[in-house]
Amino acid sequence: MKFKTKISDIGDPFVVKHEDLYYVYATSYKSGFYVWVSKDLKTFSEPKVCYEKNNKSFGYRDFWAPEVIYDGKKFIMHYTARSKKSDSLRIGVAVSSSPLGPFEDIYDGEPMFDFGYAAIDGHVFIDSDEKKYFYFSKDCSENWVNGVKTSEIYVAKLSDDCLRLESEPKKLITPTKAYETIAYFDGDTYLWNEGAYVIKEADTYYLMYSANHYADKYYCICAAKSKYPDKDFVKFDQPILTYKDINESGPGHHMMLKNGKGYICVFHVHTHKEKPSGNRTMCYIPVTIENDQFLFDK
Repeated sequence: MKFKTKISDIGDPFVVKHEDLYYVYATSYKSGFYVWVSKDLKTFSEPKVCYEKNNKSFGYRDFWAPEVIYDGKKFIMHYTARSKKSDSLRIGVAVSSSPLGPFEDIYDGEPMFDFGYAAIDGHVFIDSDEKKYFYFSKDCSENWVNGVKTSEIYVAKLSDDCLRLESEPKKLITPTKAYETIAYFDGDTYLWNEGAYVIKEADTYYLMYSANHYADKYYCICAAKSKYPDKDFVKFDQPILTYKDINESGPGHHMMLKNGKGYICVFHVHTHKEKPSGNRTMCYIPVTIENDQFLFDK
C-alpha cells in the first residue's frame, strides 16, 4: 500500500539502508543536500545538512538528485549541480565516512566528468559480475533532437571505485512513446527521459526512468528491458506508475530499495496535486516483478 511521508518540499528522494537505519537524501537544500534518518520509513529525524557547497565544490546552485552508495568503507554521493565554470549542469562525486556526512568532493573544483554538455541524474548499477555502470541524462537544457529540447539517457562503464567513467557514454533511450511526449513547459515543447534506475531480475535488466515534466501531473515512472545492461533496451507499451494509478499528481524520479523477494519503490509526488510544482513529497510503494510486470501494492 502507498505510504505518503511527511518529507515534503523536496524532489528526487533516494534511500540507503545501513545498519538497520534508513537514510533519505533528496533535492532539498539550495546550497547542498539534507539527510533524514528513520528506523521504519514512517517517522523521520529532522533534516541535517550532509553536503554543503564550499571552495572545493564545482557547483554553485541547482543541487539536484543525490544518489548515495556504500562500498564497504565509505559512502559515495553522485549529484547534479550547476558548474561555476560553464554555468551548465554537470554531475559531481563526493565521499564521506558516515551516511550523515559531511560529504566532500573528490575533484577540486571539477565535476566527475565533462563532455561539453549538460548532464543530470547520475545512477550507479553494479552487476552480478561486479562490473559497474553509470547512467545519466543528457539534459534538455542544451540538447536538441529534431529541433526539440530533449533529455536522453546515456550509459558508460564505471571504475571499480565508482569515482570516474572508463568509457565514452552511449545513448540508450530517447523519448519515443506517446505516453512520454505529452508534456510542455513555458509554452515550448520539451521531451524528457530522466532519473534512470536499473535493476536486474534473473537474466533481464530493467531500465526504469521518468518521463514528461517534473512539475506536471503527467510525470510518470516508465520502464524498458534488455538482456544487456548497456544496449538494446525495449520500452514497455505503457508507463508502470502514473497519477491515475495512485490518485496523486506526478509520481516520478524513483529508486528501488530491495525488500525480501521484492522491492520498495521510493518516489516523489506533488505536495499539492491541484497545483503541481517543484514542491514534492516522498512516497513509497511495495512492488514485485513477475513476467515482466511491475506489480505495485497500491
